[in-house]
Amino acid sequence: MPKRVLVAYGTKNGSTARIADAIAAVLRKDGLAADPLPARSVAATLASYDAVVVGGGLYAGRWHRDARRFLRRHRTELAARPVWLFSSGPLDASASERDIPPVPDVRRAMDRLDVREHITFGGCLEEGAKGFVARMIVRNGKGGDFRDFTAIEAWASRIGAELVDTRDQDRSSG
Repeated sequence: MPKRVLVAYGTKNGSTARIADAIAAVLRKDGLAADPLPARSVAATLASYDAVVVGGGLYAGRWHRDARRFLRRHRTELAARPVWLFSSGPLDASASERDIPPVPDVRRAMDRLDVREHITFGGCLEEGAKGFVARMIVRNGKGGDFRDFTAIEAWASRIGAELVDTRDQDRSSG
């Protein structure tokens, strides 16, 4: 039976959801069962999942509220399984050019949950974005799509390889 991975996310305009979908697709190719779900809609328990990836869009230096709440609500269960975190948000090429450290609320969660890894991907803000500030950013020509799906898929592949290796180890020790 394949390991089950939850890919939970908090997003305002859908950019982070698209990243979560790409991660889940790679994990499925690696032979894992992966469910990309909005963080606010995740059931009361994570018991059916062997590992969790959580992503949040960055807004004014903070992770999306739904992602933060998800980590708080499920902290006990998350501490008992492998967890990876990702952020999306820079509206420039900086995420592709260098490692961007996690924002403070994500850093605290990483320390509390012994997170395997955090990565920041570029964001996407395009015409039709929700929110006054988002619309102003787009109107002033500062929006665009800075997501690097090659990097996203490579990161997801590393997660998949680690989980598949763990599954193989579980089989050989059983």
